[in-house]
Parts: sequence; structure tokens; C-alpha cells
Amino acid sequence: MTTIDRRGAMGLIAGSTATLALPRVARAMPKPDFLWGAATAGHQIEGNNVSADMWLLEQVTPTVFAEPSGDACDSLHRWREDVAIVKALGLNCYRFSVEWSRVEPAKGQFSQAYLDHYRRIVDHCRDHGLAPVVTFNHFTTPRWFAASGGWTQPDAPALFARYCDKVARAMAAGISHALTFNEPNLALGGKWAISPPPPAFQAKMAACLAAAAKASGSHSFSLLNAGDPAPMIPGVTAAHVAARAAIRAVRGDLPIGMSLAIPDNVAVGTDSGIARKQAEIYGPFFAVMDKDDFVGVQTYGRAYVGRDRDVAAPADATRLPDGKEWYPAAIGNVVRYAHKATGKPIMITENGIDAADDTVRQRFIPAAIASVEAAARDGVPVLGYVHWSLLDNFEWLSGYGPKYGLVAVDRTTFARTVKPSAQVLGGIARAGGTR
Repeated sequence: MTTIDRRGAMGLIAGSTATLALPRVARAMPKPDFLWGAATAGHQIEGNNVSADMWLLEQVTPTVFAEPSGDACDSLHRWREDVAIVKALGLNCYRFSVEWSRVEPAKGQFSQAYLDHYRRIVDHCRDHGLAPVVTFNHFTTPRWFAASGGWTQPDAPALFARYCDKVARAMAAGISHALTFNEPNLALGGKWAISPPPPAFQAKMAACLAAAAKASGSHSFSLLNAGDPAPMIPGVTAAHVAARAAIRAVRGDLPIGMSLAIPDNVAVGTDSGIARKQAEIYGPFFAVMDKDDFVGVQTYGRAYVGRDRDVAAPADATRLPDGKEWYPAAIGNVVRYAHKATGKPIMITENGIDAADDTVRQRFIPAAIASVEAAARDGVPVLGYVHWSLLDNFEWLSGYGPKYGLVAVDRTTFARTVKPSAQVLGGIARAGGTR
């Protein structure tokens, strides 16, 4: 199977009775001045998300996934343990996602049990002094949605807004910040990739989607991160606008934004297409974020932009033993860019590094945060730094190979082991920064 990193992978598959009697808003904890957190996503940690589009794609033959998600980290049942780790580290924020496919496993059929489940996570975070940053859609959609046209179907924005309304009514009172989508622009980056996916991979992807369609009794199986994303983007941007309105109708003062995948783009040559790339990949989303409260940015490194596509890093770039470029300051540069482009406050909703050697992550975290602090000193309004990821988890096409977590998870017992890098982040958070 073609080796694809985390960014490329998704781009290519283009309480007590007394407590409950009190209003959650009345018990809301004071808003922290700066969010120091760790992030997760439902499908990647919960396990057995059987009604999701991705689950089906993992099961069919052929599949482009290295392995199925299976039990993942069993966080569907162990979420209190995960929240306790975040708290024990000294962080004040936990970002997690609500799984649409659990809340609405069949079109129009909503699960009160799962709405209650996710509300309990929000309430538990609040009760333990953690700000819950909640993502309403983190890549996955219900299987029925993908099989009926996905984001290309005319009623996709209304369907997503209806789901967001249900979630907001169940838990918006306790949410700190809401994200409608996680990196919906990622698929657009494929056009600018250093090299296109090999024909064999493209053929296997097409066969995987065809098998999923057949298993669903449909003529197609449509995902934003699989196939041509262009026809889907209008549906996604309209869905963001509709979802924002639906959430605000429930709680008008809840800060709402959307996270975007943005590398630190560097122009190469006098004819660099960097402006064109930025307009194509971020422009459609910035345009509908005009009424958002903040922009979420997710950065994992630099991209060197030639005339028509990204090019390799220069020979003199500092590299890790695995050959990947070492440049933690990329996140600080992206924070500056995103604020300049939108005029909005910025929340770092993901930043991290794939490193089996945790000492690499221990060096990465202070350097990355220092670059963000430099941007803040220069006047950029930064709301928080949320590290990806809390746990070593299911990294999409790459399975369980990549190691982004602050916490290791035993694949058999699900035992959590906190890494030294987690203590590094926690120490910075408790000190209020690297300074």
C-alpha cells in the first residue's frame, strides 16, 4: 500500500440528581483567558462506529485502509478516563467530536441515548473545570448520508443543520466553543500535492467506493475526502452557514467557528502560485466565515509552493531522522496568516507531530508554542492551543501506525500510558506559557 501521512491520507480520500436539577448555564465555569488543551475525534477513539461511512469503507473489499478501526481506543466507554488525564495534566480544555452517525444512525431517526451520552461528556468536563470545545462534524458522516449523495445532495445543508439543532438543544448550554466542521478544505489540497496519487491507488479507491455503494444498495457512495471535492464544496459551505444559524438559534452567545487545514505555505520562485493556492483552498471557506467568532487552524508543517503545485523542501532544510522537515514554528506563521486573511481571533485546534520517539515531541511542543506566543505578542488574538492528539489513535488510511498522541494506548488492554511529552505540555499550561 502506498505510504501516506496523516494529512495526505484524508486529503486523498478526498452527573448526580441534585446536579441535574440545576441549569447548566447557571453553573458555567469562568471562561479561561487562554485554552490549553488536547484534541480527539469520535471515530478515531470511540470504537465500533458501525453506522459511519468510514466504517463501511474499512470493511469492504478492496479497501484503501491499512486496517479497520475496530474498537479504536474504546473511548466510547473510557471517556471519563480520558477526561481525567486531561485534567491531571493541568490543561483546561478538551476538544472532542460528536458522531453524527451515532446521533442519527438512520435518516430522521435520532438517538436520545447518544445525545445524552455526549451531553454527559460536556457536563463532566465542566464539572472538572475543563472547557469543552465540541466539533459537530469531524470527517465522518452517517452511512445513509454518503449513500444518498453526501454533500452533493440538494438538502445536505438542511440535513446537517437539523442534526446540529438536535445536538445544540442537548448540550450547547455547556459548550465552550463550537466547530461546525473539521478541515473541510483538506480535500482541495490534492490538486497542489507534490505528486498525484499513483494510478493503482486511484483505481483501488474507486473500487472501494463502488463496493461501499453496492453494500448500501446505492449507485454511489459520496465522501468529501474521496473523489473530486469540487462539486461538494458548495454543499459544505452552505451547511456551515446553516449549521451556524441553527446553533445560534439555540444559544446566541456560543462562540462558533470552523477549523481549516493550513500548512505554513512558503513561496518558491518568482512565479510561485501561492496566492492562487490560498484563494482556491482557503478562500471558499473564509468567505462564509465572515460571521464566525473565530477561525480554527490545524498545522503540521510547511508547504513549499511552486508555480502549479507544492515542491519538495530545500536540501538544506532541517530534518528528522525519518526525513521529514523539522519546523515547529510553522504554527506561529499560520496563526499570523489566518488572522491577517480574516481579521478573526484564532484558535489552534490541532498542532502536533507523528513521532514514535517521544523525545521529538518533547522538543516540538515548546518550540511550537513559543512561535504562537510570538504572534500573540505582535497583536494576533489567539484564543488557545489544542494539541493533536490526546491519544495514539486510528489515523484513517494509515491505521494505528502513526503516533501523534500525548498518551499511548495498548491495542489489547486499552491501558493508557501518559508520555513525558504530555507532562511537557501540562507544565507549560500550568505556567501560563513558555516564558
